[in-house]
Amino acid sequence: MTLPPLLRPRALVPGDLVVIASLSGPLHAVYEPDLEQAVVVLERMGFRVRRAPLLEAGRSRWWSAARPSEIAEELNALLRDPEVRAIIAHDGGQTALGYLDLIDVEAIRADPKPILGYSDISLLHLVLYGRTGLVGFHADLATPGLGGHWQRVPAARQSELAQLYSRLLTSTKPLGALPASPSWECWRPGRAEGRLIGAVINRIVLAQATPYALRLEQFDGAVLFWEEMGGLASYVWSYLHVLRHSGILDRIAGMVVGVPHAIDGLDSPDGSPSLAEIVLDVLGDRDIPVLGNVEIGHAGPNLPMPVGIHVALDAGERTLSLLEPAVR
Repeated sequence: MTLPPLLRPRALVPGDLVVIASLSGPLHAVYEPDLEQAVVVLERMGFRVRRAPLLEAGRSRWWSAARPSEIAEELNALLRDPEVRAIIAHDGGQTALGYLDLIDVEAIRADPKPILGYSDISLLHLVLYGRTGLVGFHADLATPGLGGHWQRVPAARQSELAQLYSRLLTSTKPLGALPASPSWECWRPGRAEGRLIGAVINRIVLAQATPYALRLEQFDGAVLFWEEMGGLASYVWSYLHVLRHSGILDRIAGMVVGVPHAIDGLDSPDGSPSLAEIVLDVLGDRDIPVLGNVEIGHAGPNLPMPVGIHVALDAGERTLSLLEPAVR
């Protein structure tokens, strides 16, 4: 079976419709102001914004916005609607695994659209990239991201992020080097070029346990990015060993690790390891450059990581460059 070719969405233009949808967790009423602020951010980028029907404060089913079948039905309707040009998840959660088998992949192939989000949404990016070649936009969620983290950084940083996201969605030219920050650390020097593939590390492990797993060949020469939120440091060590046992670590060319968030057992006074020590322990003598503490994931405003796009990593120089556009 041949691997699917890269499937880029059409570039957005001013006035295009972006829909915010509940693709996983519910909207709690206390976060309604954050969601409203996210709408303002998207409108300032020049887009029209609409909420999907399931995105209603107080609506929930257990830990989800609705039953998985209902979320899939709404997502499929958005994928089939030619007016909708991009979909951004309101929040993450624990639901995407329940409707992976219900997504209309033919609608994606017929009219690929950017789907934005991280956390649980990163599972969608992986699976849809694996099945269709769709470029997944591992980027900030609407409510905790655009309407939350973005509002707590200086205005200059907000402007930089808005311009970066706008260019990502509208420009058919490569973004080039992502804006680095002092937090970036070289955990193992070296250079690599390859397809950018990644997610929350626990979602990578979950995806590979389903019939929708990426084929191992899709990791050949890839730059693997991941982050983690919550749990224990030992869990991260275990997940990395799953990637080792599965052969993924033997196929990738480089690694980018996000800022850890709320992980118990890191850098504790009792001699607990750092995240860098855990990563290098599992990698062993594999000659893989590793760039750590990059702003991807739960710790704050996200740099966009378009899944499937060719990138250049120089861990020693602490640079990560997007060599291709994410849209066409």
